Amino acid sequence: MIKEFERKRPSIEGSAFVAENATLVGDVRLGKDSSVWFGAVLRGDINYIEVGERSNIQELCAVHVDSGKPTVIGNDVTIGHSAVIHACTLGDGCLVGMGAV
Repeated sequence: MIKEFERKRPSIEGSAFVAENATLVGDVRLGKDSSVWFGAVLRGDINYIEVGERSNIQELCAVHVDSGKPTVIGNDVTIGHSAVIHACTLGDGCLVGMGAV
């Protein structure tokens, strides 16, 4: 589901993949060849989420922001199944393990 929030709508590069039951809300920016898998939620409601090129957010992840800090995910990042990412910066090539908080 792709949802606008307060006049901000997710921006998805043409080569990015978003699973049909993933949810992207508000100011979410997906880079080239990135992917968001089944059941993942990216909520860019009070700040933005930026996902770099070739990064993947696996099943059932939650990615959130804070009013004072966005979430920035670099290039070639993998966020494992069911991980929770909140208002942080993940550098290029980072691996976040399954179930990490």
